[in-house]
Amino acid sequence: MKKMSPRARVLTGGVAAAALSAGTFGAMSATAAPAAAPAAPARTADASGHHLRTTSHLTVDAATRAAQAALKAAEKDGRHVTVAVVDRNGTPLVTLRGDGAGPQSYESAIRKGFTAVSWNAPTSELVKRLQSAPNLKDIPGTLFLGGGAPVAADGAPVAGIGVAGAPSGDLDEKYAQAGVASLGH
Repeated sequence: MKKMSPRARVLTGGVAAAALSAGTFGAMSATAAPAAAPAAPARTADASGHHLRTTSHLTVDAATRAAQAALKAAEKDGRHVTVAVVDRNGTPLVTLRGDGAGPQSYESAIRKGFTAVSWNAPTSELVKRLQSAPNLKDIPGTLFLGGGAPVAADGAPVAGIGVAGAPSGDLDEKYAQAGVASLGH
C-alpha cells in the first residue's frame, strides 16, 4: 500500500470529517423535530346553489355552420371576406378566411366578433356610441366598425360573429347576420 503525504492525509481527513458531520447533523435534525400531529381530513367547500352560475356556450358544430353560412352569403355577392365566430370570452371558435380575403381581414373579423359579444349588440350600433364615449375604441381587442353581430341565448350573449373584407361595414354586417340567422335566432 502506498503511503499518503501529510497534505493528502489532512485533505482526506477533512473530507471524512465533513461527511461524518453532515450525516450526524442530518440524523440529529431528523430526530430533533417533534412528532407531527396526524393530518386533519381535507375540507371541501359546498359550492352549490347561489354560488354557481350556469352559462350557455355555442358548440363548435354550430359555430362552424354559422361561419360557413356567413362566408357563403359573401361569396354569393362576389365578396372576399374572413369570418370569425368567437365565444362569450372573445376566444375564436372558428375562423374561415375566404379565397382572396385580405390579410388584415383575419384579425379584424375576430375583433368585430369580440366587440359584438362584449356589448351584446351589432357593431354598427356600437359605432354610434363612440360619439358620446370616444374612449370606448381604446378598449383592447375591440374594433368599432360595422361587421359584428352577437349571438344570444335567452337574452344573454353566448358568441359573436365578425366579418371583415367587404367594401363596407354594412356588407360585412349583412354577412354576419346571415351567420346568426343560420342558427335559428
